[in-house]
Formats: sequence, structure tokens, C-alpha cells
Amino acid sequence: MNKEQERILALAGIFQSACLVDKIARTGMADADAVETSIFSIFQTESEDIESVFHDASHLRTGLLCLAKQMTEQNAERIDITRYALQLMQLAVKLTKKTTNVKKIANGIDVAKARTEAFGMTHTNIMSQLADLYVEQISPLSRKIMVNGEPLHLNNPDNVYKIRALLLAGIRSAWLWQQLGGKRYHMVFSRRKIHKTVTQLLDSV
Repeated sequence: MNKEQERILALAGIFQSACLVDKIARTGMADADAVETSIFSIFQTESEDIESVFHDASHLRTGLLCLAKQMTEQNAERIDITRYALQLMQLAVKLTKKTTNVKKIANGIDVAKARTEAFGMTHTNIMSQLADLYVEQISPLSRKIMVNGEPLHLNNPDNVYKIRALLLAGIRSAWLWQQLGGKRYHMVFSRRKIHKTVTQLLDSV
């Protein structure tokens, strides 16, 4: 896998989180395997390569499909998804300048990771702990991400935990994307290139 493909996998990680947030907010449900993959990525702090952060590329199929649609204007499904992704990128940039916040997030992730052995990675207790990390360490960095959806689903505490935990996962992917040379302007000026690489990755998974 070349560097461009690695960068696009990280971008797909961002869009997978954004797509799942949108799905939960609108319907109250989302693909369990895709959610598990995004949450799994939060805990992969010492991975050897980009694929292992998400198990492997096949586990990012939801994100790749979502990204492919958003990169093709005539197929763009929801503007909210791209808005969430761009805001996650912006928050990741801000976070890189806040070493205290980064340390607190890392410590919180370690505590949550130890508890996954007893509860499982997507248990409500773990989701709520990750959600608290997002609220305490990410939200104050910038204007809050306003998630649009159905009040019935947005007022459900379990959905709120999932959405915030998935936004934290999106930050994780956005951090990776930056480390691999990703920039927000690529979303505007490199759409065709991104779409081509996404198509190649989808063909391989």
C-alpha cells in the first residue's frame, strides 16, 4: 500500500465516523461492525501501520463508500456528513497545539481500554467514558459540532454517547490523516484524485 492509499484510508476513517454519526442521529441505528471498527481505532495508539488501526482496509468499507459519494457532487447524499468531517479535521489541528489535552485524552483512553476487557469495546459504559473525554477535552477547543437529526434519537442518552465517542474516533482518524500529509483544501482541489484512490481501494476490499 502506497502513501496516498494510506492517507485515503485515514480520510475514510474520518468519513466512517461522520457517516455513522449522521445515521444514528437520523435513524437511531448504525452498522454495528462499522461502529466497532471506529471505536477500535481509538485504542490503537501503537499500531505498526495504518491498516491495523482499523483491523484492515475491509473494515473501512462504510467510510470508503461514504467518501466516494461525497467526492462526486452529483452523488453527494448529505451535506451534514462533509460538514462533520471538515469540523473534525479542524478540531484535530487545534488539538495538536494542546499538549495538556492530548495527555489527558491518552490517559483516559488507557483507562477505558483496561475496562474493555470486562465490558467489551462498544458497551454503554465504555461509550459514555469516551463521550466524556470528547466533551471535556475536545469540545472546548472550538465551536461545538452541531449534529442534525431526529429529536427522538438525539435525546436518547445511549445515542448521545455513541455519537460523541464516534466523533472522538473521527478526531483519531483526522490526526492520522494530518500525519500522513492530509490538508482540508485537498477536499476541494483533489476531489478527482481522492475518488480515484477510493475506487481502487474499494476494488481491493
